[in-house]
Amino acid sequence: MEEINLRNYAYLGDALWELLIRQKTILMTNNAKKLHEITTAKVKGSFQAILLEEELTPILTDEEKEIARRGRNLPIPIGRRSNQNEYRQATAFETLIGWWFQNDKARYDFIISALEKKIFPET
Repeated sequence: MEEINLRNYAYLGDALWELLIRQKTILMTNNAKKLHEITTAKVKGSFQAILLEEELTPILTDEEKEIARRGRNLPIPIGRRSNQNEYRQATAFETLIGWWFQNDKARYDFIISALEKKIFPET
């Protein structure tokens, strides 16, 4: 299998995460403003950083921890984000999502299911 650049895994993970959240939030309201508020609250970097720290880190394998570390250490534009640590954590989160999707669908499904139950307990 061809090796994919970690930045590309993060790019894919960002798209997958946003799609997942949108799939869930469209079932919650017909109000466009409320839909936007709910969605952005769950795709923003600070929320992803919390999910990585509180939900994923305790269950990551050594290989996954290494992927997260490398994703967290990707170069980021200077001054682009006010909270670079949070941005780095979110990038690590997105890198893992993209990596799982491409390399381990069973693990991806397990993680996504666990995260869905945590952030959308009513569904």
